[in-house]
Amino acid sequence: MTSISKKKISYSISAPLRSYLREYDREAQLPVTYHDLLRMSGAFPLMDRKGRDTLWETVFYEPQTLQDLSRGLTEVYALLKTGGDLSFTEHLLADRIDYCRFGNSQPFRVRIVNQFNDNYDYFYVKRADASRVYGLELEHVLAPNSINYLVSGQTLIEEHIAGIPGDDFIRDRLQRPHLNQVRIAKEFVKFNERCFARLLGDMRAYNYVVDVTADFEDEQYRVRAIDFDQQSYEGKKTMYLPQYFKDNRAIVQLCTRLLAPETIRQYQTEERTLMLRRARAERYRLKNLIDCMRQDELAPREKIEQLKQELNEYHHSCRFNRCDSMGDIVRLHLKLMLGRARMAK
Repeated sequence: MTSISKKKISYSISAPLRSYLREYDREAQLPVTYHDLLRMSGAFPLMDRKGRDTLWETVFYEPQTLQDLSRGLTEVYALLKTGGDLSFTEHLLADRIDYCRFGNSQPFRVRIVNQFNDNYDYFYVKRADASRVYGLELEHVLAPNSINYLVSGQTLIEEHIAGIPGDDFIRDRLQRPHLNQVRIAKEFVKFNERCFARLLGDMRAYNYVVDVTADFEDEQYRVRAIDFDQQSYEGKKTMYLPQYFKDNRAIVQLCTRLLAPETIRQYQTEERTLMLRRARAERYRLKNLIDCMRQDELAPREKIEQLKQELNEYHHSCRFNRCDSMGDIVRLHLKLMLGRARMAK
């Protein structure tokens, strides 16, 4: 089983990446920043419905501060969801703000409630980090689902990705009688392949969700990453393969038991083919993104050298020796994984 670096280095958003974000409508002026939310007066632990600690804390503020923040956060929600149409914000309320001290990003989670019908939604306020932004963009371009987020200065706003947290799914649902185990095994294989192809690391069970959709005869599943902090940061190849994390062991054993090697290879090929088609459809955007990535510092030099060596061994090649940055590695690895994808030269 693999282990990760204890603390990831944070990398600021460079001028080329900032220009890319403006070009693709990812940048916006926000009325509330991450720094503003740090003005809390106190906090108490947030427990789930079964009384278990969620590792989140519900924070509270002085009354005037809370009023100002609530107004600004509903405007942020409007920017994220309706392109800044504020006519809907009068009946919206930011009724709870949670904070997580665990992890690299130390995010805030904001619950927005529609006062007409009590329906609610979430979004996240995080520190803007270049690794995370590259991870979000690569997910948006290459994965089956689009990603909605905004950046303003040193603040990152992320839309909530709905689904059952992977650790909850493995603990509470994996052995349920009605679960279609073959389908969930198939989706984990495809998820594993996506993460490795674009070098997204640290997919421990609490960093992805399982999206369950009722079909006319059965259930369909999709495994989706929700944490993008470790985009092409680690030096160990196994860090980019979810199958090697011990808290995914139960679902890996399910794959081994239910899927023949030929079937696993089929699903891997299917996923690489889909990624290739998405890469071709978004070739200019992907080229612009990779060009920015190749200029940026995204990992310590020793991690870059280690990953070059391990990917040379994996691909039976010496081409990674010419890579000078993590962006170079991602570009070449994608090209080799996706076969005929027309990556930027």
